[in-house]
Amino acid sequence: MAERGERQRVTVVTGGSRGIGAAICLRLAAEGHDVAIGYRSNAEAAEGVAEGVRALGRAAVAVAVDTADAADVDRFFETAASHLGPVTGLVNDAGVSGPVGPLTDADPEGMRRAGERPGGDIRFEFSPEVFNLTEPDFVLDVCNGLTELWEASPDRPVIHNLPATLEIATPDVYADQIEYMHRHLARRESVILSVHPHNDRGTGVACAELAVKAGAQRVEGCLFGNGERTGNVDLVTLALNLYAQGVDPMIDFSDIDAVRDVVEHCNRIPVHPRHPYGGELVHTAFSGTHQDAIAKGMAHHAKQAAEAGVSAGEAPWAVPYLPIDPGDIGRTYEEVIRINSQSGKGGIAHLLRTHHGLDLPQAMRPDFSQTVQQVTDSTGSELSPGELWDLFRTTYVAPSGEGPFLLESWSTSETGPGAHEFSCELRAEGQVRSLRGTGNGPLSALTDVLRAAGVTVDVLGFAEHSTATGPGNPAAAYAECRVDGAVSWGAGWDTSVLAASVHAVMAAVNRAGGLTR
Repeated sequence: MAERGERQRVTVVTGGSRGIGAAICLRLAAEGHDVAIGYRSNAEAAEGVAEGVRALGRAAVAVAVDTADAADVDRFFETAASHLGPVTGLVNDAGVSGPVGPLTDADPEGMRRAGERPGGDIRFEFSPEVFNLTEPDFVLDVCNGLTELWEASPDRPVIHNLPATLEIATPDVYADQIEYMHRHLARRESVILSVHPHNDRGTGVACAELAVKAGAQRVEGCLFGNGERTGNVDLVTLALNLYAQGVDPMIDFSDIDAVRDVVEHCNRIPVHPRHPYGGELVHTAFSGTHQDAIAKGMAHHAKQAAEAGVSAGEAPWAVPYLPIDPGDIGRTYEEVIRINSQSGKGGIAHLLRTHHGLDLPQAMRPDFSQTVQQVTDSTGSELSPGELWDLFRTTYVAPSGEGPFLLESWSTSETGPGAHEFSCELRAEGQVRSLRGTGNGPLSALTDVLRAAGVTVDVLGFAEHSTATGPGNPAAAYAECRVDGAVSWGAGWDTSVLAASVHAVMAAVNRAGGLTR
């Protein structure tokens, strides 16, 4: 029974005593439905299905019914309601596996009455299976005959669904066929012109898009292109192509990964990682040129949003290689750029800036890119943002405390306008020496100390910045130095800008020793 406060689900299944119908009854019971099982003649089989439903903890009743007899159908529903409660769902003719009669023998008056039943929202559809292989005028005559038979009107239109059951030509040929029907169908205002493209030539989406331009008003398809053989037109691609052009498809794909998970679960078929829009890798760039363009585009997008006083999600989207904003379909910016052996310096710098607040100088990026490529080439794997930071820290920051030259302690002072002194205890080649140097700034005075220790150091380039706003956040410093003729980069990371700068120079000095050995 349903829990208190939970709506009880009662589903009527006609043709539920055998085959597909019986399987549907048991599946409904497993999903928490009470089931009324309609059968034509085999009471024993129907009762067996009912017992199966009860074994799953749900209520069931088996009722003999002739679905061609309106009074008998009314009695069936009344019996279901009296035994199980108000009916909340219907699966009709679940056990039917063959034709039930010629379409032209259908009673229009009965169809009209079905549509006029309270709560009835019934629309009739005709789908000529081999439309695109048939003479257009023959299909036109059949469709017009059914429009008249069903007494279609603008307020009660019929659907003529015209499939490309087997793609045999280019999409423009199918669109021409649809346009011919659009222009020549009788009582056109009473017809919803629908298309149902398959994907045998891989052009199902193009067929649908051109068909809509040619006059179609409705498209039948499947999520992620599932269906017979090569599948039906993919509604995900079709809808998000519209979205990319600024047209709301009125389908909610704001969590595309959840949609994909459900489709994969139901179909037991995985969605390809590079499937348009929904694949795992479609918003991911590995190529260096793509990463550089995306990183610059996203920085420009954020700048434009800030200048307009809106969030990045509200600003017009115009980022290279990304036709729609990944955030609009539940993806994150972090997954857009991933690092492997193809990755470029721009993508690497983007991840360090995004995840760790590091803004590498332009001149330093090629140096670190080479290091990353060496690692990814040797391992054959990607680097996560955390692993990228660990590699940067090991390569450029850690050497300030590991190597032949280590500062045991140090201090600086300004001795006069434009004059600075650097005093330290320097461990060089295993021995500690007290040294003092002077210069026009702290780093210049440090290089004077190193010169006294026998190392010639020229600071060729220097940059520093805060990694975040607010007091107590670390500063990052970067130093490019020529050390005894060898050029190397070092980095420092400290809450003190001066300390980060000193560490960056010492890291460059110790790295130069390792690079020249």
